[in-house]
Amino acid sequence: MKNIQLKVCGIKHNLLKVAALQPDYVGFIFYEDSPRNFEGDIPSLPSEVKKVGVFVNATISEVLNKAKQFQLDVIQLHGDETPSFCEELANSEEISCEIWKVFGIKDTFNFSILKEYEPYVSAFLFDTKGKEKGGNGYAFNWNILKNYPSSTPFVLSGGIGLDEVEQLSEILKTNLPIFAIDVNSKFEDRSGLKNTKQLQQFMDKLKTIQSNL
Repeated sequence: MKNIQLKVCGIKHNLLKVAALQPDYVGFIFYEDSPRNFEGDIPSLPSEVKKVGVFVNATISEVLNKAKQFQLDVIQLHGDETPSFCEELANSEEISCEIWKVFGIKDTFNFSILKEYEPYVSAFLFDTKGKEKGGNGYAFNWNILKNYPSSTPFVLSGGIGLDEVEQLSEILKTNLPIFAIDVNSKFEDRSGLKNTKQLQQFMDKLKTIQSNL
């Protein structure tokens, strides 16, 4: 049975209720232009729930400061960060975080650009390339991922909700190294406020999918 993990991203208002569902990861967006930009303190969370900080073209010092301040487990880079930027973070002695590098996909994607990042990242994250830096609310063409050439695990993101469960079931049957699903805007009552009832339904369906793999 595959162990597909779940990340709930863009939480701003009802963090403790979401964390009580015990997803594997919760994501905090540290990007002022986002309606889900997180400010304030992060309360104590269940030890099983890992904290992901999402950054868009931040400086190295900004990323390191937030990672230390909030004791992040994962740094997710959602901008135009270079391989050398990832290398500097990966080699930093100030933190011990996983690094996920995000790439937006629409109709096509040049997978060869991933090669330079592979030594420095724990995973890639593929999201829908759209107007916003994440949270666009619709999925990209997952068939493009059939050409994924790497063994580096990746997170599947972009417009995933309850309506995508059947499609998810099919792609998870493949040999693609998908290790986590990332959800955001499809489970919101408003930006940053998650619908925990729908999230629980999705988690139950995801467990069912996994049991059949």
